[in-house]
Amino acid sequence: MVDFSWTPRSPLEKALVTGAHGARGIEAGVSLTEIRNFDLVQVMARRGKAADLAKAAKARFGVAPPDAPTAIGAADATLIWSGADQFFVLSKGGKHAMDTLAPALSGSASLSDQSHARALISVSGIQARAMLAKLSSIDLHAASFPIGAAAATLMDHTSVTLWRGGDRPDGQVVFNILVFATFAESLWHTMLDAGAEYGIEIGHSEELA
Repeated sequence: MVDFSWTPRSPLEKALVTGAHGARGIEAGVSLTEIRNFDLVQVMARRGKAADLAKAAKARFGVAPPDAPTAIGAADATLIWSGADQFFVLSKGGKHAMDTLAPALSGSASLSDQSHARALISVSGIQARAMLAKLSSIDLHAASFPIGAAAATLMDHTSVTLWRGGDRPDGQVVFNILVFATFAESLWHTMLDAGAEYGIEIGHSEELA
C-alpha cells in the first residue's frame, strides 16, 4: 500500500539550492529568497458589494483595502491589489487565514484560499531592477514604481503579482513576486539565468519581506 503525506511542501523544494549562484569573486548583486509557510487569501467583492467590502476590510485590518495597483501594509497583514474590487490578504500565523477571515468578509465578498497555490519570492539587491528588467516590461524605477506599488503582470510569459516592499536596512530595494505554484520552478530557473551575471545569493525564509 502506498503511503501518502499531506504535509505542505514548497513548490521550489527541488529547485532551490541555497548559497551562491552565477558570477563568482564579486559581491552578489541579487538576493533571491523564497518565503515559506504564509497565509494567502484572495478576496473578491460580490456584485454591488464593493463599498460594503471596503468597510468590512477597514474594520478588520484598520486600513482601507487597495482600490488601485498598490500593496497596503496593516499591523499584521499586507493587502495587495489583484484586480478591480479584489485583493490578496498576505499574513502569517493563522490570524487572517481562510477560516478566521471568512466570518468577517464573506457577507460582502467571495474568498479563496491561495496559501498553497502560490509561491512567494522576494528579490532584492543592487542589481534587482536590472535582473527584473530582463523579464518584465514594467518600469521599476523608483520614480515610477515606489514603495507600495503593485502590478498584475507577465514575467517571461508567466502571470505574476508583483509589488515593491519596504527597502532593506542597507537601503537596497525589495520586490515581491507571487506566482502560481505550478509555474514557480520554471520562473525560478529563468530568474537564475537572468541574474547569473550579477551574482545571486539564494535562500529561503519564513519571514515576510
